[in-house]
Amino acid sequence: MDPYSIFSDIVAGRAPASRVFEDDDVVAFMDIRPFTPGHVLVIPKQPARNLAELDPEIGAKLFQVGQRLAAALRDSEVAADGVNFFLADGIAAGQEVFHVHLHVIPRTSGDGFGLRGRPTSPHRADLDYLASSIRGTLERS
Repeated sequence: MDPYSIFSDIVAGRAPASRVFEDDDVVAFMDIRPFTPGHVLVIPKQPARNLAELDPEIGAKLFQVGQRLAAALRDSEVAADGVNFFLADGIAAGQEVFHVHLHVIPRTSGDGFGLRGRPTSPHRADLDYLASSIRGTLERS
């Protein structure tokens, strides 16, 4: 794995970042291209290009820190009414920086941010078929 990314530089202190949280495992900082004011990224200090490479305990820590940040975004000057978490895993999912990162996006009414997909309404038989396939894969792993 190529350990280089801008996030590795931030962890090492070689690139600037407006940090909001840091411990031995993760660092959280302001996104320089925020979807909404107060948008924060939470990253593991140990680089992982994707979720398959991420230690599950560190993955849990990303979300624990995200949860704390969500509360802080509500109580700070950001005054968020809600919060979205977003994590892109792979090119098809929109991942641009190949160092796992959790977006913590504060939301307010009318902020203009949102998912722009078109939900479908599959038949129950199709849902059951896919559920069986996924369940089988989980049981083998």
